[in-house]
Amino acid sequence: MRELSDLDMKELAEEIAALGEKSFRAAQLYDWIHRKLACSYEEMSNIPGKLKEALKERFHFGALPIRVKQESAQDGTVKYLFGLADGNAVETVLMRYRYGNSVCVSSQVGCRMGCAFCASTLGGLKRSLSAGEILGQIYAVQQDSGERVSHVVVMGIGEPLDNYDNVLRFIRMLSDEKGLNISQRNITLSTCGLVPEIRRLAAEKLQITLALSLHAVNDEKRKSIMPVAKRYSLAEVMEAVDLYFKETGRRVSFEYALIAGVNDTVRDADGLAALAAPRHCHVNLIPVNPVTERGLEEPTKEAVNSFLGELTKRHVTATVRRELGRDIDGACGQLRHKAKESGNVM
Repeated sequence: MRELSDLDMKELAEEIAALGEKSFRAAQLYDWIHRKLACSYEEMSNIPGKLKEALKERFHFGALPIRVKQESAQDGTVKYLFGLADGNAVETVLMRYRYGNSVCVSSQVGCRMGCAFCASTLGGLKRSLSAGEILGQIYAVQQDSGERVSHVVVMGIGEPLDNYDNVLRFIRMLSDEKGLNISQRNITLSTCGLVPEIRRLAAEKLQITLALSLHAVNDEKRKSIMPVAKRYSLAEVMEAVDLYFKETGRRVSFEYALIAGVNDTVRDADGLAALAAPRHCHVNLIPVNPVTERGLEEPTKEAVNSFLGELTKRHVTATVRRELGRDIDGACGQLRHKAKESGNVM
């Protein structure tokens, strides 16, 4: 059964018309779902009972239940494991910054990209999420926290561009003035580098920020960390990145997970600068969050600062990502993997 929150305004209006209801009911329903963030049909006080019953027969609707909630004692970051209607579960993270609250959402249940440092790929891909299920994560966070979300990153479990149509629908609905109306400039989408989809996204001319998970500066090393590199070379990825900037005017940022003894040398810094500097790309350095099953080690703070200094000397704007939620299974996919191992989720 499809989620009611999957429907955009046009589709909702078509459903209402098919049910023989007056057209203004579509706007009322959309408002309950995407602005008032109703948790059930019963909360929709101005919707006739007959219409509610008809919709119940056609669409699932309800707030995502919280299976697990962990709050960091260090920085107030909250990590959620939300249940889905089919018994699966996804992770979502609320991060509090001075400029506002940011939520990191998942776009798939599991992931098939196989990146060596990531817990999300353990167990492979179960399925992709619908637009409503992705939106539902943000709505559930706002309902639970009572706080407004101002920024969204599609950087949780899953490869967003491997779920292209649903993620694009999600972005359009999230930024719709009839919904939460979050500016596209406050939305970041992270990809491991699916070249055809990056090129397709460029043609959409959205104003979101595209973040490329780079993690290595030559094809050989990148292949050892990210299986997707066996399909698309760095040269092809950079061509797609350049096209994205040309079509949207939005610079791409580079995500670079620092792994001790793997990609943290001066030579790596040289290669990264050669890619980032000409494109004026901002580089987010991410000391790898240790995942037991992966066996990769986090570099020391001295090594991280040294690598950052090498980039700065080469005129690259770079920052070390603030480490949030280290005390609450901070690495992407860890919480779901633990729950799965214990038999609590599919």
